[in-house]
Amino acid sequence: MRGLRKAVLGVALAAAVVMGAGTGAGAVGPVVGPEADLSHHGHVSLWDGRVGVWLVSENFGPTDLSQATVRLAFSVPMAGGHELPEACLWSSDRVVSCRTGELPAAGGAGELALDLRTAGLPDELTVEISTAWRDGVADRNPRNDRHRVLVLATGDPYVF
Repeated sequence: MRGLRKAVLGVALAAAVVMGAGTGAGAVGPVVGPEADLSHHGHVSLWDGRVGVWLVSENFGPTDLSQATVRLAFSVPMAGGHELPEACLWSSDRVVSCRTGELPAAGGAGELALDLRTAGLPDELTVEISTAWRDGVADRNPRNDRHRVLVLATGDPYVF
């Protein structure tokens, strides 16, 4: 009986490893054409109806990216009338899309800082950060360029 349990456990672990290596783990199928590993990291803060976002986009290669677009989707509407950096535009009252600029392979990085206002004074919000476009280049590791962050109105930086 003990041997049977070990065999069943072994099969279950092997299945988990195989499934973890497939699309369920965020991997993409066979790549045809150029490939890059784009990632986004930074922090978000919320205080007195203001949202601060600091974002670094990096390309770990192997292919250079001439341009990519990062999308920031907020769970609450943002107030109008405030300036965005030149590389950014409003897609809606809850979504900002920004160009990263050129991201060379092997660590090319672009920085972005946003200072936004919410339409009201929420106690919390969520922001979803994702790559919306990467110039036709595949990314076999999309986990590091997609984040969902819960941000409380404490002024503290919530890191992603």
